[in-house]
Amino acid sequence: MYVVDIPFGRLFKISPAKEWTQLAEWNGEPNGMALHPNGKFYITDYKQGLLIFDPAAGKMTTFLGRRSSERFKGLNDLTFAKNGDIYMTDQGQTGLQDPTGRVYRLRTNGQLDLLLSTGVSPNGLVLDATETVLFVSMTRDNAVWRVPLYPDGTTGKVGRFVSFYGVSGPDSLAMDEAGNLIVPHASLGSVFVVNPDGEPIARVLSPRGKTTTNVKFGGPDRKTMFITESSTGSILSAPWTTPGRKLYAEMGGAP
Repeated sequence: MYVVDIPFGRLFKISPAKEWTQLAEWNGEPNGMALHPNGKFYITDYKQGLLIFDPAAGKMTTFLGRRSSERFKGLNDLTFAKNGDIYMTDQGQTGLQDPTGRVYRLRTNGQLDLLLSTGVSPNGLVLDATETVLFVSMTRDNAVWRVPLYPDGTTGKVGRFVSFYGVSGPDSLAMDEAGNLIVPHASLGSVFVVNPDGEPIARVLSPRGKTTTNVKFGGPDRKTMFITESSTGSILSAPWTTPGRKLYAEMGGAP
């Protein structure tokens, strides 16, 4: 397992024996991280933009530090499409008082598309199995938005797929092979499971703190949720009935 440490700018590897190894430390605030099939880590860093860490060389480089000569508001999370395109959120300090959070697509040819510019604290994001829909957590809207993606690269009518409640809101997102959306909530101490119709069908409660932020599937059958709980610095695990969707690195995507 690999995890980032936001306030201290670090990347760790955790072995099955729960032994921690620090792989990198830098002047940044890493939030989202995804492993590429080429073995490199792509990291959305609030301070530095989109970074790449090469563990073989032990080197961190800036892949995309700014757009059109301007810095990002503060990148938050990312996910890969099957063709290697990167979808990422630019959250900064946006919220209902400033609904200008952005969602980008960075194509493999280097083209950067602005998909949304009216986000209310855009956070985690995940594509559905067909990659014709992008789901985005809008943390301060306390909701997950549904963004249709068209073949010509444009987006359709964006809607609120599911709404929550509480002090904070949905954080990262994952999806299982049945198309259920897995939604950690950053103030309710829960991971909600939402079916393809937007109906909550399960709730996994944290035995530690209430700041459940990120979730990924793992284990030999990918039926184990691994959940970060930020207020106590804990990593939790919980069984689920359906395997999680394979990540880009597991698909053996293009380099």
